[in-house]
Amino acid sequence: MGEVRRPSLRYAGGIMMKKSKKSKSFNAESFFEDDWEEEVFEEDDWNIDWKEEADKGKGADKKLVAAMCMIGACIVVVLGVVFAVFLRGSRKEREVLEAQMDLTQNQLAQGEPVQDEFPREAGGKEEDSSGKEQDAGLGEESKEPKEDGEAESLPSPVKKAEPSVGALDDAQDPQTFGGAPNEGSGAEVTVSDIDRNEAVGLTGNLTVGIDVSKYQGTIDWQKVKESGVEFAMVRVGYRAKSTGEIFEDPTARYNMQEAQAAGIKLGAYFFSSAITDKEAREEAAFTRDMIAKYKITYPVAFNCEDFQSPDSRQHGLDIATRTGLACAFLDEISAAGYTPMFYASKGELEGSAYWDTQTLAGKYKIWVAQYPSLPYPQTGASSYTGTHDMWQYTSQGTVAGISKKTDVNIAYFGYTKEAEAKDDTPAEIVKANPEVGIIFTEVNETVTAKQETNLRSEPSTLSDETIVGKLVHGDTAVRTGIGHNGWSRLTYNGQTLYAVTSYLTTNMEDTGQQAPPQGPVYTPVNEQVTAKMETNLRSEPGTGREDTIVGLLHNGEVLTRVGVGDNGWSQLEFNGQIVYAVSSYLTAAQ
Repeated sequence: MGEVRRPSLRYAGGIMMKKSKKSKSFNAESFFEDDWEEEVFEEDDWNIDWKEEADKGKGADKKLVAAMCMIGACIVVVLGVVFAVFLRGSRKEREVLEAQMDLTQNQLAQGEPVQDEFPREAGGKEEDSSGKEQDAGLGEESKEPKEDGEAESLPSPVKKAEPSVGALDDAQDPQTFGGAPNEGSGAEVTVSDIDRNEAVGLTGNLTVGIDVSKYQGTIDWQKVKESGVEFAMVRVGYRAKSTGEIFEDPTARYNMQEAQAAGIKLGAYFFSSAITDKEAREEAAFTRDMIAKYKITYPVAFNCEDFQSPDSRQHGLDIATRTGLACAFLDEISAAGYTPMFYASKGELEGSAYWDTQTLAGKYKIWVAQYPSLPYPQTGASSYTGTHDMWQYTSQGTVAGISKKTDVNIAYFGYTKEAEAKDDTPAEIVKANPEVGIIFTEVNETVTAKQETNLRSEPSTLSDETIVGKLVHGDTAVRTGIGHNGWSRLTYNGQTLYAVTSYLTTNMEDTGQQAPPQGPVYTPVNEQVTAKMETNLRSEPGTGREDTIVGLLHNGEVLTRVGVGDNGWSQLEFNGQIVYAVSSYLTAAQ
């Protein structure tokens, strides 16, 4: 510590006052140079003794003053240190808070997810793989409680909501089972039968792939690989067409996990119902997070098809707005390091009928759906003449390992090397589960059918292939769960099966009334409809057979709709008979 200099003593007016025993007159005015009245100091009052005061104060007073100055200097130094520490801590905490608030605002503006907590400093707490907190880089002393005044980590102002997993049956899912809008269903094709030598233009840079979602059910990906499939575009999620909630496709993680393990190169797509740029970026952020731990080699696509349905939240959006939403999504995907791609049908792209095709094709890869009457390779190329990089040529593909019809694609590009995951943290291992997305209330009770009901291997009516038996009244099963979506989980003959809850009863004595009819329920309506562009008319609801097609409805041609089914199909009057068309391909006639 440096030498302390003693401050010199100064006396007000050069006067030091001392108590005197002698009485002496004193003119206060002459001293203070003011208009005070003259006062006389009596005995025991203070008097001025200049010389005596100076002599006596020379020793003791100087020591006293010096000591007081040193004490005062020490107090000032201590207070300065305390204030500096306080100011430094406050400034640091404030800077962290301001930085996080700026980051949060930027992330919200760009649709990016916001971290649950502020970034931790070295020596802070982390979570181990089991989810328990652990101290990073600290010994036992770090577990002591923090002393008063020590800054605690602050909570984030925004919490990231975890999207729900969609159900197998979800009326809010804007994507329906079947082909692209206005393209019918396409020609029947078996992928393993594709003769690559016969295929026109098939080179080392042209690859064959499929796109899949929950509608393909549980897939045996090893068999898919053996059939000759080289890539798979996996749907990772969708935004509900009316409520706007984002859902994870219930099969997405399993499909990416198993396809990657089988050696099939991965791409991905999201089915959008966004109505603002912020929502589109939110969808992109969801997609980015979903695929980060998987090896995504092929593009990541934006898919949006249901915007003309009256019940769609996108109904009424113009071409420029929809195109802007697609660009917002795909720009975020590109910024995340993936190849962006836009999907639409030929009829939507040609002449910029429903999208600003020139803008989209100028920025991103284009994936066009166009279904010729003869499949590839008999039909060597799409009739769509615009620039495109991938061609979906049918929705009626038969692929080993997949029990349901599947979209089949040709990509005019390929990759010799599989990409690395953006996040090298291993993805959670998942198992195929038909109950994904369904919330079951656990019960243990004996039930029977009100009359009779199908028992299925999956809680869904999308395919008759899931029917494994019937439960008739009087025959019993043990119900172990009641799902929020109207299905019950049963144990029957040692198997776990599913039945519609409303067709079951716990009253063994109640022969009851006629159970509701099996199959889809149609709500009667009477309204004029037309095709959004064009759609097949069928003798029965389903795309499994070409011989059910009885006609084609074009935009501007009007039919009377008499029923809307809970299976996604509508009943129409056509030439004196009832026919069926996919509800999402129809719109009210103007």
